Amino acid sequence: MRVLGEWESFLHERSEPVLITAALAHAQFETIHPFLDGNGRVGRLLITLLLYERGVLARPLLYLSLYLKRNQTEYYDRLQTVREKGDWEAWVKFFLEGVRSSTDESTDTTRRILTLREEDRARLIGEGKASGNLLRSLDHLFVQPITTPQLLATALDVRYATANNLVARLVEIGVLAEMTGYRRNRRFVYQRYVDLFEKEDRDEPNGG
Repeated sequence: MRVLGEWESFLHERSEPVLITAALAHAQFETIHPFLDGNGRVGRLLITLLLYERGVLARPLLYLSLYLKRNQTEYYDRLQTVREKGDWEAWVKFFLEGVRSSTDESTDTTRRILTLREEDRARLIGEGKASGNLLRSLDHLFVQPITTPQLLATALDVRYATANNLVARLVEIGVLAEMTGYRRNRRFVYQRYVDLFEKEDRDEPNGG
């Protein structure tokens, strides 16, 4: 598709400040609408990947989808005004406000994650000989917050019985909660950690 090729060429020109490039590129991509489905998701992902590739983000973690969902009507209106009237300035202003808002929320979430980690580490440090493996288990849960004794055994390179005991102790302390209600093949969740992201997941747009 010719227009998609021109869009790609624009990305490689690097003639604009990178945030402006991201704003223009996203609007152009959504206007081209190259796929039958998933254009919105791909377009939002491309924003983050572009900023990461250009070195603006140390990791590809910027989450603009929630801002665009909360302001969905204005988001569509701004894109349509670009197409109909060429009003790029209003679109860029809206986009940059989204980056600012999303960055503030990401910073707040990071602070809450660090606070939770320190709180729960403090709860585990007094567990005597078991505290070392419990702390290692906690580190694993920040990578994989839903786990099983077998997964934990593999992650920590310990015997299944050891991992099973660690899970049981983490449940007693209140770090983990059993989530299946089964007697066998049970899974356990680090619920306080998952809750930090629950609202964002619930508000994530399903279509587009």
